[in-house]
Amino acid sequence: MNQEGALVQQVQEQPVDENEFMRLRQEKLSSLKSAGLDPFQVTQFERTHQAQEVYENFESLEGEPVVIAGRLTAKREHGKACFADLRDESGRIQIYAKVDDIGEERFAALLDLDIGDFIGVRGTVFRTRRGEVSVSLTELQLLSKSLRPLPEKWHGLRDVELRYRQRYVDLIVNPEVRDVFVKRSLAIRAIRKHLDERGFLEVETPMLQPIPGGAVARPFVTHHNALDMNLYLRIAPELYLKRLIVGGFEKVYEINRNFRNEGVSTRHNPEFTMIEVYWAYVNYESIMELTEELVAGAATHALGTTAIEWDGQTIDLQPPWRRVPLYGVIEELSGVDFASIHGDEEARDAARSAGVKVRDDDDFAKVVDETLKKHVVPRVMQPTFLVDYPVELSPLAKRKPEEPRLTERFQAVVRGLELANAFSELNDPIDQRERFIAQQQKRAGGDDEAHPMDEDFICALEYGMPPTGGLGIGIDRLVMVLTNAESIRDVILFPQMRSES
Repeated sequence: MNQEGALVQQVQEQPVDENEFMRLRQEKLSSLKSAGLDPFQVTQFERTHQAQEVYENFESLEGEPVVIAGRLTAKREHGKACFADLRDESGRIQIYAKVDDIGEERFAALLDLDIGDFIGVRGTVFRTRRGEVSVSLTELQLLSKSLRPLPEKWHGLRDVELRYRQRYVDLIVNPEVRDVFVKRSLAIRAIRKHLDERGFLEVETPMLQPIPGGAVARPFVTHHNALDMNLYLRIAPELYLKRLIVGGFEKVYEINRNFRNEGVSTRHNPEFTMIEVYWAYVNYESIMELTEELVAGAATHALGTTAIEWDGQTIDLQPPWRRVPLYGVIEELSGVDFASIHGDEEARDAARSAGVKVRDDDDFAKVVDETLKKHVVPRVMQPTFLVDYPVELSPLAKRKPEEPRLTERFQAVVRGLELANAFSELNDPIDQRERFIAQQQKRAGGDDEAHPMDEDFICALEYGMPPTGGLGIGIDRLVMVLTNAESIRDVILFPQMRSES
């Protein structure tokens, strides 16, 4: 047993300073360098296979030489034999060495390795007496030295906050975490493929914007020195994408990073990923169908099924999804009939009677939204479209012709998460100006999340925009649904964290 092995045994009996582990590893590194074997000078290592390939092709590879590489994650000494686990991106494979086969020097080099080291291995494929596919080592090369010890498997990285701060360690010791992000990538790939095959054009719009628009949110502000002007990290790409519809593109989308200067919660991160889609000559009914297709397709590609088990029930993303009027479902679940309420004060009183916390200066739109968040969204498990939102909540959506107080807008809710937001886009520049003015009045009253006036966007609408349906899907929340994640931080590789200092 080497010195670090003795320390591992000791740490099970009493705490040992991590610095002592690091000191021992640095001493090993110094010895290697003195012997002319600096692992950090290795620039490449050519492999013939990955771990999973060896498993999948065992029948043809048995007895054949292979060259593999990865991180050493476990080591088990048995006298003059040693078993070890090597993990690469594809998975884990066992390697085996016997002193009689490889000689004292190579065997000692294997025993002297530390958990976490990267190694390259040459050997032959065989199956152990217990039936495990393995590689019998003939040559070994240290490719990179791990100077910090990895958390011990069962007593290591349990601190959830530390897992988010040190995602690189989380990925090393918790392979199931890697699977979440593989599924995330597969879901995005499926969405992009679906849109590309239907003639949508992927575009890019500015992240730095002179006017933060397209959503009701507080922006991050920065300053451009050369232009001597304030700019804002985008809260949404919507208004730029609709400018492209004005310019003649009929089907556009952007998979984009948005930034909102708001609180952090299990459902909110200051920066997040969305896909926004704009499609000329269709309304929100067609966008509902597109939403169903995109989400079901993402699930099928990432999971192989549209059925997801959550909290003892099956959530099926297969179309068609349920469609319910917003006011109707709010009245059903809270008892508040907002359709018959017209004033702010009356709305606040009704909401408070239903146990909703609202402030004395909250207007009708804010009260409806708070009631929706408290009584409706958390209770909707199966995929559901909540349709027809009040104008006050939808400054960029087209009014319903037969019900001017409402807009052709929907939100898709799944598993208590607001997954998508969409509407028939407002293309009347006169109406749009009036709504921006109403938002400006809110801003003057202290609402710093109200939508600012955007004269250039109104100018674009004055040139004419065809009837258009628009959609935004929160990628992070979609992946939460697909992977049964409790927190948005579980599906973002590097979520925003409070400074440790």
